[in-house]
Amino acid sequence: MNRNAMREQAFFLTFENLFEINDNLDELISLYSDNVEEVCDYAKSLSSGIKEKTDELNEIISTYSKSWKVSRLPRVTLAILYVALYEIIYVENVPENVAINEAVELAKKYASTNDASFINGILGAYSRGR
Repeated sequence: MNRNAMREQAFFLTFENLFEINDNLDELISLYSDNVEEVCDYAKSLSSGIKEKTDELNEIISTYSKSWKVSRLPRVTLAILYVALYEIIYVENVPENVAINEAVELAKKYASTNDASFINGILGAYSRGR
């Protein structure tokens, strides 16, 4: 499985976890593995890290999102931002520009063009402000 597919799995798990139907990430991973495909270690690591750092990630998003509160963002957009920000901050072997580009591509695939631009703006501003 390539890194794009691993990142997409992490996005799916993060998105699903935003609904808080099942707050137990291990159960969600098991359910996903049983019904879709086996979850790779990278996606598990990202998803659990995102869950642990959600408050910090929300604070970053709030800082750089001038027009939208985190609570008002579409869950798809939020999940994509979480994955990208987590990779930028905590995954050493993923360059910032790669994480940003992959986030924009996920947005183009699963969200709208406006969401892709919004995500690119937030992540670009964060990257420049680091």
